[in-house]
Amino acid sequence: MPAAVLRRLLPKPPLWVAMYHSIADVPDDPYKVTVSPVRFARQLHWLGDRGLRGVSVRELLAAAAQGRDRGLVGLTFDDGYADFLESAVPLLRRHGFTATVYVLPGRLGGHNAWDTEGPRKPLLDEDGIRRAAAAGMEIGSHGLVHVPLTDTDDPALVDETRRSRELIEEITGDPVDGFCYPYGTVDTRVVRAVRKAGYRYACAIDPGPLSGRFALPRVHVGEEDTAWRLTAKRVLHPLRRRRPADLIPAQGGPADRAVLS
Repeated sequence: MPAAVLRRLLPKPPLWVAMYHSIADVPDDPYKVTVSPVRFARQLHWLGDRGLRGVSVRELLAAAAQGRDRGLVGLTFDDGYADFLESAVPLLRRHGFTATVYVLPGRLGGHNAWDTEGPRKPLLDEDGIRRAAAAGMEIGSHGLVHVPLTDTDDPALVDETRRSRELIEEITGDPVDGFCYPYGTVDTRVVRAVRKAGYRYACAIDPGPLSGRFALPRVHVGEEDTAWRLTAKRVLHPLRRRRPADLIPAQGGPADRAVLS
């Protein structure tokens, strides 16, 4: 059997989307959400040395719909920390990479008040968001103020999804395609709200049976992820995840079907 035919018959490997938060040097990191700039630079080198390219989730999904995502890794940054612009963007651009940063338009220029422990970290303000977008990064929504959406009532859920999207679009002047669930908490009701708000995809952490375009699984990357740990995560990822059916092109065409009705 020709190799090209065999490749078409084999299951597509799952998309690899890495989840970051903060890129900074901090003495205390109780939630394990901070990666030092030195470690982050080494992780980006690790990708480049293996012929992998970091891209935004929007670019990754567009490539997957055309069957051209081989060698691409989605890079995401939750919470919209100001250090994304200060520390992550220069290193990403040095490698020719892009990424998606999920921001909180209800906390512009504020800090991570939802974390009861650990250092206070400033968040991107309007100018920072515009500068990140101008640097070629995708801007997505992380809700308004970082609350678990499965615990919110319906009016608050509309604000966290639809209103947050509107506010970011007012800042950037560009459509907002992506949403990221705070804390990774997601259920069917929340997924439907995100779809209704007009997003084209959403990122979770480990959504289980809800996995799909509106609940993309991601792999946490932290300070302890040296080269050998990243290699292990890359090898194990296809064994732990399957590519969601709604991302697999049907008869060679792009797939954009709904996950839930």
